[in-house]
Order: sequence, then C-alpha cells, then structure tokens
Amino acid sequence: MTVQEAAAQIRARKTNSRELVAESLQSIHRLQPRLNAFITVMDEQAQRRAEAMDRELESGYDRGPLHGIPVAVKDVFCTRGVRTTCGSLLFKDHIPDIDAAVVERLEQAGAVITGKTSLHELAYGITSNNPHFGAVHNPWAPDRVAGGSSGGSGSAVAAGLVFMAMGSDTGGSIRIPASFCGTVGLKPTTGRVSRYGVLPLDFTLDHMGPLTRSVRDAALTLEAIAGHDPRDDSSSRVPVAAYVPAQQAPLNSLRLGVPENFYFERVDPEVERSVRNVAEVAARLGARLISVRVPDIDAINTLGRVILLAEAAAVLHNHLKKKDRFGTDVLALLEQGAMIPAADYINAQRLRRLAVADFNRLWDQVDCLLTPTTPTTAPRLGQERIRLEGEEFDVRLLSTRFVRGVNVITAPALSLPCGLDSGGLPIGAQLLARPFGDAVLLQAAAALEDALGCHDMVPQSL
Repeated sequence: MTVQEAAAQIRARKTNSRELVAESLQSIHRLQPRLNAFITVMDEQAQRRAEAMDRELESGYDRGPLHGIPVAVKDVFCTRGVRTTCGSLLFKDHIPDIDAAVVERLEQAGAVITGKTSLHELAYGITSNNPHFGAVHNPWAPDRVAGGSSGGSGSAVAAGLVFMAMGSDTGGSIRIPASFCGTVGLKPTTGRVSRYGVLPLDFTLDHMGPLTRSVRDAALTLEAIAGHDPRDDSSSRVPVAAYVPAQQAPLNSLRLGVPENFYFERVDPEVERSVRNVAEVAARLGARLISVRVPDIDAINTLGRVILLAEAAAVLHNHLKKKDRFGTDVLALLEQGAMIPAADYINAQRLRRLAVADFNRLWDQVDCLLTPTTPTTAPRLGQERIRLEGEEFDVRLLSTRFVRGVNVITAPALSLPCGLDSGGLPIGAQLLARPFGDAVLLQAAAALEDALGCHDMVPQSL
C-alpha cells in the first residue's frame, strides 16, 4: 500500500493512524532481528503522535496526505530528545535538543515518525555493513547488502515496515539503496531541501530526499519538505512547485536522452536489457528518444571523490585522533581525505563549475536522461570485488559509478525499480533532469512507473 492509498483509507474511515502505526511497529520489531533496518525505534512517541493525529482528523483538521502516516528517518536527522548516532561510536550517546528541518516539516505535514533507520558508518559507504550497529540486510535476499549509506531506509521501505523513509545522498546514498532494494529513491536538486539539523558528511554534496513505494509518494513527500530555510546557507529561494503528477501523466512532449557513452559500459547484461526496455516503454508512451553523448563522467566522478574526501576529512577533523572509534573502511577514507592538497580541492571545485556548464548544454537537447542506477544488482554482504565483462571491480567504485557525478552537477535524480534479474533481485533505472526540473523528473518517472508496474513488486523472502 502506498501513502496515497493509506491516506484514502484513513479518510474513508477504513483505518486510522493508530492502527497503521501499530502495524508498522509490530512489523519493525518482528523483522528487526532479520533486517536490522533500525538503530532506534520510537514506540511510545509514535503511539502518542498517532493518537494526536487521529484526534485532529476527527475534529476536521486535515494536514494533508501524510497526516497519520508512519514514516522513518535515517539516523543522521536530529530528533529532539531522541538519540541521533550517524551510525558512529562518536555520536552513540548524542541526544539533540533540536529537530532537523526535514523532521519539522514532516511533523507539520502530520507524519508519524516510528524510528531512526540504520546506515553505513557516518553515512560514508555503500554497503551499510556497519561495524558498530551491525549490517543492514536486503529484504529480497538477507545475504545481500541493502545499499548505502541509507541502507536502513531502503530496507525498511522495501519490507513494508514504513510507507516512507528519509535518506541522505552525497554520492548516491539514496539511489543505491533504492536500486538494490527495489524502491523509489529521490535526490532532489541541490538546495531544494534544507540540510539544517542533519549530521553532515560533506559541505557541498549532501542532499536530503525520500525513499518510497511509489513515485507519487516521493513527490508528495518532496512537496512537504521542500522550500527555503534561512538556517541553511545552501537553501534555495526558487519557489516550490506542485510536484505530485496527475494519474496517467503524459510523456508525448518529453525529450528523453539515452546516452551513447559511459552509462551502458561495464554493466551487467540483465541490467542493461531492463533499462533499455524502459526506453522502449517511454517511446510507446510518446516520448521522443534522443541519443546523446554525455560529458566526461569519469572526470566528474573524480571531482566528486576529491571534493568528498577533502570535505569529509574537514567535517570530522576534530575526531580523527580517536582512531578506535572508526571502522577501518571509513577511517581509511578520512585519512586519505586529510592528505588531499588544498590546490587539488580548489581545482576540483573550479572544474565542478565547468561540469555544470557542460551539462547545462545537454539540458538544451533533452528534458530527462535515462541511465541504469547501478551497474549490477545487490552484491553479497562482505563482497569486495565484482566480476563483470571479464574484469574485476571494487564494489564501492562500481556501485557509485552512475550516481556519484549527479551530486557534482546539482541535478535532481530518481531511481525507480524496472524489473528483476534472473536471481530475483531488483534492478533500478535512473532518471536525471536539469536543476530545479524536479517536477518534470517526477512526471516522467510516474508515467514510466504506471506503465512498468514494477512498484507492485514485493520481496518474497519475507
């Protein structure tokens, strides 16, 4: 059931927030030993909140489609009086006295937060195999990673534990779990959603966005959380659009770019077939397919790695002497980042502006760009190398190959499920649009979702 469907049932008095939240909490506790999707479950707070939301609706006060809906937030979003760990020993006892802006806006919209989802340590990795809080497991196959760093959010939504879970995305950390877990994952335009009250990994690449069961659920969540926030100096003043697509959204005016280069290289054949099928479906719906050559994505990915390494090391500079508080993979990245020369970082930011300009020329040709989200389906827990086209690749570098650069160019991007591989694991397709083209992106994704029907896929292992 989607947020929209649950909201309709609440208003038809077929259910209420208390029942939905009770079912959510029961499912979380039942599957927590198997999935480890949560670090903190907020039973009492959620139950009290659900009662209050039901009273409001009974009195005629309706906050909108999220009113009374059980959701979760990644454990980087500050929650007043509830610990926020960032999946790290550094913050394992951190109890904020503020709510993140996203938490404020979700509560203003009537959502009920049931807990804080698990993640890769410090939101710095793609497996969510956390050495301090345990590995997050993929609901489709518990021996597979859920993706990262927002793995707990992807696992929780895919397993039906909550209707929506917030994630953060610095180099693919919303879209990778969405791809591996078979959910929708939205990284909005840079500056579209406030970062205030989020424990940062990075100063200029962090983005906040939802993982959901449908594109329209992602859109209505974006409507709730988007908008200018003076507490975040990166927050945009561009007006918030109406993001929720109409039913049967048309595609007959869409120019859909299909890359000739990079994005269909070093890709599992089943992933390529599934994503190319999305292009064929788009054409049948009236979209005009345009073959395009994209800018040098390898170079843009390198810029993203340099910026993230340097900025993450700067964010955590005061903690780097506490080596015993870090997992080995995260510590290695932070130490590497601390050695990045200032000239390399400055040049990376300078070249970033040129990369944005290169993509701006591409947006003159197309409205959206279609790519795979990840080159493969979910790797096994503990797997470090993937063999593809006769070569071996590092899991982290391969899994971020198609998503990392999007954070550099500030564009919005969305991953939606587009099928299963022969092993029964979800495949994700990625759509990109021009900065602040979030509404166009969501309309195209909703039309494709309607035609593909893949949002109805559910994990059989549960």
